[in-house]
Amino acid sequence: MSSPSTTDADVANSYNEWDPLKEAIVGCIEGAAVPQWEPSFEVDLTLQCRDFLQMYAGSPFPRELVEPAAKELEEFCRILTAEGITVRRPDCVDFSQPYSTPDFSASGLYAAMPRDILLAIGNEIIEAPMAWRCRFFEHRAYRSLMKDYLRRGAKWTTAPKPLMADELYDFDYLAKSPEEREKLALSRSKFAVTEYEPCFDAADVVRFGRDIFVQRSLTTNQLGILWLQRHLGDRFRVRTVSFEDSKPLHIDASLVPLRPGLALTCPIRPCHQAEGFKKAGWDLVEAAQPTLPNSWKMLFASRWLSMNILVLDPQRVVVEAQEEPLRKQLEDLGFETISIPFRHVYTFGGSFHCATCDVRREGQLEDYGFPSE
Repeated sequence: MSSPSTTDADVANSYNEWDPLKEAIVGCIEGAAVPQWEPSFEVDLTLQCRDFLQMYAGSPFPRELVEPAAKELEEFCRILTAEGITVRRPDCVDFSQPYSTPDFSASGLYAAMPRDILLAIGNEIIEAPMAWRCRFFEHRAYRSLMKDYLRRGAKWTTAPKPLMADELYDFDYLAKSPEEREKLALSRSKFAVTEYEPCFDAADVVRFGRDIFVQRSLTTNQLGILWLQRHLGDRFRVRTVSFEDSKPLHIDASLVPLRPGLALTCPIRPCHQAEGFKKAGWDLVEAAQPTLPNSWKMLFASRWLSMNILVLDPQRVVVEAQEEPLRKQLEDLGFETISIPFRHVYTFGGSFHCATCDVRREGQLEDYGFPSE
């Protein structure tokens, strides 16, 4: 008797952030290079990161940063595999190689954070049109994987590749004082990127089944959100969500769904649409305070990476080993926690959610209580 044929759902199947995880792409830090300065960095990056870029721009990341982060990623992969999850890794690429287009020159960055570039929705994997010039060729690290997924039945889509010409960046906004930029960002009237062409980072998207929430951010514009709406069609409802955040950059340390009806939020970045979530039957719980010391080298993110957890299924969650208050909070909410050291990966701007793309989970497309708009 012949074996059953492979279905699309056997290859890629991912509609939310909490159904039982079966396959994930986990990032690779080898080959990471420090990016050169570019326009949007004026507001995106911390003073600590500015100093770091000034010292190392255009060079590989120092070995003393890469090696411990690589070990943490390897241990993370080992534990996921032990839990029965298939782990795929991107190709190692030398991101220090400079490149030019008719519009700009750049080098960097890495293939450490697949969540930023790859958006899995159902049996489709979308390559996001990211806004940082140093990430223009990041997709090369995933090309072997994407060809394999395509051949085995998944749908592979590349959103329109931005030119990243100067017109994409709001130099008037970037030239303003930090206080003026903060007011504009909080009013959601101006950001680092314009509406010149569609752009979005996949990490500005969070999936609640049929409802897809996206934030307008320093790397995601309204035209990018519109492209996603039009591309996904009537099967999904793409909704814009916002937070009290003067530097919005990626949603997965602001709003983190844990299971149907329950999500973590960031206490210093309250969600403007919180009442809508509550009316839909969702409990929003403020995450415990992070324990990361202020002295820790953080280049592309905040201490609230503590929230950047990975849900393996509605009962189990991966949390950073030293984030004890969050671990206890999750256990009080009924979860079994798996603690893994990951702070050296923090340095590169992500934690467990950022460092993965959950290509395949059990389950199907469902509606989780949000009314039609």
